Amino acid sequence: MSVSTITATTQYLTFKLEEEVFALDVAKVREILDFTTVTKVPQTPDFMRGVINLRGSVVPVMDLRLKFGMSATEKTVNTCVIVVELVVEGEAMVLGILSDSVQEVIDMEPEQIEPAPRIGTKLNTEFILGMGKHNEQFMMILDIDKVFSDGEKSAIRGVETEAAVNG
Repeated sequence: MSVSTITATTQYLTFKLEEEVFALDVAKVREILDFTTVTKVPQTPDFMRGVINLRGSVVPVMDLRLKFGMSATEKTVNTCVIVVELVVEGEAMVLGILSDSVQEVIDMEPEQIEPAPRIGTKLNTEFILGMGKHNEQFMMILDIDKVFSDGEKSAIRGVETEAAVNG
């Protein structure tokens, strides 16, 4: 999906990583949890902080700050886990992403969203749906299905399966 395919008012959940504001389509968000104990899984990428038990289900937790080249998310009173659903090889997968704080749910009209900036050919900005502007503040609208590569998603699914089996 690209900016040109956004033709209706859409609701977005806004959240912060460091000082940057990001947004996710609320249709992809299942729930928001307080940051809890995350069980580290050996031999996983740095940005995969581990897994949590969500009502009996194993949910991998990703640190988007590490994925985006920032410092690791520190636990504060505002730190939370945004539980999202993405599609991997045609199947739904539940994933937690750490955020420094959740801001609000906002409505954005298509004309409030501009295409993602083109930053050279080496940088992959495919996961940025566009740049939204709300109350004079810019935010990056993420396509959560494209933030992680197919290989990363397969590895995450493998950890999820292994943790469920070894529970």
